[in-house]
Amino acid sequence: MIGQLRFFLGCMAVAILVSCTAEEKPAPPPPIVTVIAVGQQSVPVYSEWIGQTRGSQNVEIRARVEGFLERVAYQEGQFVQAGQVMYQIDPSKYRAALSQSQGMLSSAEANLGRATQDVVRYKPLVAENAISREEYETAVSIQRANEATVTAQRGTVEKSRLDLSYCTVTSPISGLAGKTEVQIGNLVGRGDNTLLTTVSKIDPIRVRFSLSEQELLRYRRRLRESGAAATELELTMLLSDGSVHPYKGKLALADNAIDPATGTLLLEAEFPNPDQFLRPGQFARVRAAVQRKVDALLVPQRSITELQGQARVAVVDEKNKVTFRNVLLGPRVGNAYVVEVGLNKGERIVVDGLQKVREGLMVQPKPSTLTLDSLVNKF
Repeated sequence: MIGQLRFFLGCMAVAILVSCTAEEKPAPPPPIVTVIAVGQQSVPVYSEWIGQTRGSQNVEIRARVEGFLERVAYQEGQFVQAGQVMYQIDPSKYRAALSQSQGMLSSAEANLGRATQDVVRYKPLVAENAISREEYETAVSIQRANEATVTAQRGTVEKSRLDLSYCTVTSPISGLAGKTEVQIGNLVGRGDNTLLTTVSKIDPIRVRFSLSEQELLRYRRRLRESGAAATELELTMLLSDGSVHPYKGKLALADNAIDPATGTLLLEAEFPNPDQFLRPGQFARVRAAVQRKVDALLVPQRSITELQGQARVAVVDEKNKVTFRNVLLGPRVGNAYVVEVGLNKGERIVVDGLQKVREGLMVQPKPSTLTLDSLVNKF
């Protein structure tokens, strides 16, 4: 009986062992990942600054005389030419003032004519002692007084003529006109030069931005070492939707002092805008290559992960084993990063498939079709 029990238990153990062996599945194949070799080449290092577009010329159109607005002669938000009429102020009182001043000038000129005739007539008589010298000198004084009156009246006429001309408000430049700040029937120019509208020249257009004091010092040292001029720096404008303005710009203005409140220097870059695509007030970023890094080690941006604030990459060794390695990143260039410390030229790193890998995992590496040039020149 005991022997039968032992035989039964032995059969059961063999059956269980065979069953477990049959249920074991084969190990999955190593995951396929895309890798790229760490490249090395000289690349430009870029800096970016946030700014806002503004006209290269911005003119405030103001009322220079007081009066009621009769007409708005331009279309808001449209381009105007230099000398184009924009507003008409009621000129009636200025026409009357001009007529009055012209009449007073004519009267003064007539008085001067009579005084001049008296001097001409008295001059030979005083030489013959026919009249006293005192009478002659009085006539000369009257002539000079009338000459002064005529000069003053001519000034009054000129002022009246100018005031009348100011009733017709024209644009001093060609540019984009803004919305009108006044409406027909408004009294303008009382007590101050009322702002009517603004005209901006937008070709070329400018971008105003600020440079920190530390950046300024570094940049000026590089300029001093290279012997280049700041105006030779080629600038690129990036718009709010990420697109790049097709025209390159140059530095147009640098303020003469650092703002002590912000520790920054005000700068303006100028860009061609022949199709008037850009308008004042737009958000923009200004980018410039401020130096060139020689023989830089480069890795794609998407190959980098972060763990507890430390950048790292997945390195695939010659046995196709994955090791995560911490790296010290330098500046970004296009869609790549410069690696200062942590990698060597030619080492393979994972670009696609990072979610599949872990430390020590064996993988099937597949070369990436990415090239360094395509990553670096992604501007």
